[in-house]
Amino acid sequence: MIGVEHYVVVSSILFVLGVLGIFLNRKNVIVVLMAIELILLSVNINLVAFSAFMGDLTGQIFAMFVLTVAAGEAATGLAILVIYFRGRGTIAVDDVNRMKG
Repeated sequence: MIGVEHYVVVSSILFVLGVLGIFLNRKNVIVVLMAIELILLSVNINLVAFSAFMGDLTGQIFAMFVLTVAAGEAATGLAILVIYFRGRGTIAVDDVNRMKG
């Protein structure tokens, strides 16, 4: 039988992968955005798992809000990325400091 512990372990693995993706790969903005999405999905797994365990729908409702915010974040981040690529010709994170002023 699959218990809450299994969901927490999977969620922890996804969270660690997301954090490692942010800290180890600072050159590609798309990978950083995908790592942020992994972190948000790990939070959603915890919310839904504990909501089902407790028999309350509140966690699942919050998970829907997190999914909505994640979709907005992805759309906004990709729009900024497209505009940045059109202006600079690259999406390297090292060149972002040139956006000052």
